[in-house]
Amino acid sequence: MDILALVDRIEELVDDGRDVPLSSRRMVDAEKIYEIIDEIRAQYPDELKQARWIVKERQEMLEEAEKEANRILEESRDRAQALAGEQEIVILAEQQAADILDSARGREREIRLGAEDYADEMLANLEVNLGKLLTAVQRGRDRLQGKTNQQR
Repeated sequence: MDILALVDRIEELVDDGRDVPLSSRRMVDAEKIYEIIDEIRAQYPDELKQARWIVKERQEMLEEAEKEANRILEESRDRAQALAGEQEIVILAEQQAADILDSARGREREIRLGAEDYADEMLANLEVNLGKLLTAVQRGRDRLQGKTNQQR
């Protein structure tokens, strides 16, 4: 269920609550409100866990790419030493290793930026939803306080 729909349910519970005689208070079913709050809490951690998982996966991919680049570089060095007598081949192998390393670094940067963009987008969505939730809660409180002031 959407967060705002859950906030609307809380607001309905408050609106449907009974006025306490001779006071400015309202009785509501606390258990139902706590259940809705638990639902709200349950929705956000999944998004954060997903963002963290994606960042972790991206980091693992980066580490794997770095290991592969290092393996290829080491392999290139070994080959270059074996062919040390042939200067052109050594130069070519070093150039290929450098190109592969540059390519791996480029991929690493691209993956890291993508993960950061995704995490930022998830956090921005979370920030917007929390802002809406805060506004809805404040509206509910304002309504309660408005009704309280009118009854005095």
